[in-house]
Amino acid sequence: MIHRLFRPTRATRRSLLTGAALFLPLSLGSLIFPPADEWLGPLMFVGALVLIFSGYPVAFALGGTALVFAFIGIEAGMFDLALLLALPDRTFGVMSNYTLLAVPFFIFMGTMLEKSRLAEDLLKTIGMLFGPMRGGLALAVVFVGALLAAATGVVGASVVAMGMISLPVMLRYGYSHELSAGVITASGTLGQIIPPSIVLVVLADQLGVSVGDLFVGALVPGLLLAGLYAVYAVGVATVRPQVAPALPKSERDVALGVLFRRVLLVMLPPLLLILVVLGSIFAGIATPTEAGALGAVGALVLAALNRRLTRKALTETMDETTTLTSMVMVLLIGSTAFALVFRGLNGDLWIEDLLTNLPGGVIGLILVANLAIFILGFFIDFFEIAFIIIPLVAPAATILGIDLVWFGVMIGMNLQTSFLTPPFGFALFYLRGVAPPEVTTAQIYRGVVPFIIIQAIGLLLLVLFPEIVTWGL
Repeated sequence: MIHRLFRPTRATRRSLLTGAALFLPLSLGSLIFPPADEWLGPLMFVGALVLIFSGYPVAFALGGTALVFAFIGIEAGMFDLALLLALPDRTFGVMSNYTLLAVPFFIFMGTMLEKSRLAEDLLKTIGMLFGPMRGGLALAVVFVGALLAAATGVVGASVVAMGMISLPVMLRYGYSHELSAGVITASGTLGQIIPPSIVLVVLADQLGVSVGDLFVGALVPGLLLAGLYAVYAVGVATVRPQVAPALPKSERDVALGVLFRRVLLVMLPPLLLILVVLGSIFAGIATPTEAGALGAVGALVLAALNRRLTRKALTETMDETTTLTSMVMVLLIGSTAFALVFRGLNGDLWIEDLLTNLPGGVIGLILVANLAIFILGFFIDFFEIAFIIIPLVAPAATILGIDLVWFGVMIGMNLQTSFLTPPFGFALFYLRGVAPPEVTTAQIYRGVVPFIIIQAIGLLLLVLFPEIVTWGL
């Protein structure tokens, strides 16, 4: 019927065929080779990941990728050279960020407590307190791990300190290698989530939320995880007493008054320091930066009162603080350059469109973000993840109406899980470096499996019951 209504002439057919012959390659070409403004942003993102996974330093991988793709974009007429002129202003803006001043203060506070051996005193004293119980040493490690997390906020320092002090004691008194390794690594990573955590300070800066709100939101999840670790340790000691025995009576033959006085002298000062630092933030008396400065001074005072404020301890603390802070600043400069060029090439729009149109909406974004952060946590440090992933996923989370404080706490807990997961979990490498030869790598890996399951349960509870985070906000 149609061919009867419209019967083209020979000239018309020739014109249609000529037009099709011209249009078809163009349309196929646009399908196979989309316009440069659609693929330069994704290609830049992939290029940065390739450099990072090749072992190139993350800060230089981000900065170098930014410069290369800025040049490509300028040559292709897709990137305005004037945008690069904004880089110095943005860099100075980062350096003048008052919130980030809290990072060196908290690093200094935690490192000073470690170098002055106050953490060692805590472990020994709490071990004697819980020693009469089955699984008492494991409970002591969890308890001290939570205290060190609140006092240091540095995973490496906590795991190494407890590995050097607690692991030989636990093995000497008959604890299984797997349980000992698992409880030490898991408790050491509590510094990722229990405030005042350096991770939370950086996440708050990248998400654009209050550090104090993130601290309040992370407090209950952190204590919940510590409680779940303690319940597991007690459960194992009850079901299999041979893997977590009580200390021999000869080792805990200390007068009750002496033990009580020792607990007060060793545990009360760090607890007061933690309460002053966190309490001043929660009460709104001090900003996190001011509280961090107070914590750094408090750590110096505690070391001096215990006659541990030596020149060596002070020098090592300042060296470590300078090293970690410099790493954070260089990362910030690299990530700032990357973000500037990435947005200039419309990469942020590509990411935003990709994440906001995932199947499942909010649930889809949460699953993809958690999976990406979990996998990246095997290979790169939490600072690097914060500066790479958070600026990409935060706008999509805002558009989908996700509470950014809850989102930040969830990310912190996820990062903690990745620190534990074999074969690349950083906490496992920290413990392997200080563990005695009789503790094998396979035993460390097997020991953390139950705690990874506990972490997954905690993460699931966080997703199902957001009130765990938002209760105080």
